[in-house]
Order: sequence, then C-alpha cells, then structure tokens
Amino acid sequence: MYIRLKKEEKDDLRGRIQTYYYEQTGDEIGELAAEHWLEFIIKEIGPYLYNQAVTDSKDVLMDKMLQLEEDLYALKRPLNR
Repeated sequence: MYIRLKKEEKDDLRGRIQTYYYEQTGDEIGELAAEHWLEFIIKEIGPYLYNQAVTDSKDVLMDKMLQLEEDLYALKRPLNR
C-alpha cells in the first residue's frame, strides 16, 4: 500500500517540510531533499498512522453499534402473557 497524494498536496507538504526544517535548524533544504523526507515519512511512518486510524475507526464503529443495539432493545415492546 502506498499513499498517493495530489500534486498540490505534495507541493504543500514539501513546502511545510522545508519551513519546519528551517525553523528547527536555521538551515534551508531544497525541494529534492524535502521530497525525499516526504517519501520517507509516507513509507516508514505512514503505515503506523494508517493502522492507528483504522483502529480508531473500528472503536468508533463498535461504540455506534453498541449504541444502536441498545436503542433497538429499548424499542422492544413487552409481551402480554
């Protein structure tokens, strides 16, 4: 799996990397170096973030399903015996 970004998104992220790098070190990096950092982040760090997002989504979905189950149970009508 590989995250595909639109050109505008890549350009924005590359610029953000360049800005961050400059703010942290006082040195400038070029577009190619920033592109390499972006590719590294996507390849090496991206899967961790993706997996956490999947886990978070599953947790939200499970909470919603539990609430739905409780709501459906509350709709049951008593049986006259």
